[in-house]
Formats: sequence, structure tokens, C-alpha cells
Amino acid sequence: MDAGQLDRVISLTRIVTTPRQDEPWVRDPVPTKYATIRAQIVQQSTEEFMRAFGEGQETAIVFRIRFRGDVALTDQVTYGGKPFDLLEVKEIGLREGLELRAKAVGQ
Repeated sequence: MDAGQLDRVISLTRIVTTPRQDEPWVRDPVPTKYATIRAQIVQQSTEEFMRAFGEGQETAIVFRIRFRGDVALTDQVTYGGKPFDLLEVKEIGLREGLELRAKAVGQ
């Protein structure tokens, strides 16, 4: 993977549960940033599709990053101040990189 193509900066966030101070048996979900890395945007589009309740728009984006073994589908990517849910994590080559297919949160 050519370092010159990694021209964007993204953050990887994971939801971690932590106990409350006043009620330690209750655990609250807390988004935690665990990495800020360089990435390449391979594809960015707004796709229209039919839903049971009519048409909608979904912002889809594909990020390409260097290989990391700790990325999970439950993680989120933050790019340009906007959060994206991961739909697919695909290995490129033999641990050369990862393709992260994502959609904007709330869509």
C-alpha cells in the first residue's frame, strides 16, 4: 500500500462499558477513540434505494487503511467530524491493508 495514497485522517471508536460511580453494578456504554490513522477514500457515494416505506438516501463510503488486527464491525469510523458505522471489514492481500465499508450513522 502506497503511503502517498493515505491522504485522509480518520479515527476509530469503540463502545466500552464502564461501571457507574454511584451504582457499580450498572454499566454505561461510553464511546472511546482507540486510534487515529491515515486512510484513503476509495469510494464515496449517496445511494438511493427503495425501502418498505419509500425511497431513501444512504451515504456510503469505503476507507482503505494499513492492516490492523483490532478492527471490529461494532466499531465506528469518524471522518470529517461525522460518524460512520462499519458494514464490512475486508482484508487486502496478506495483511497488507483493510477495506472498511461504512455508512453514515442515522441512515
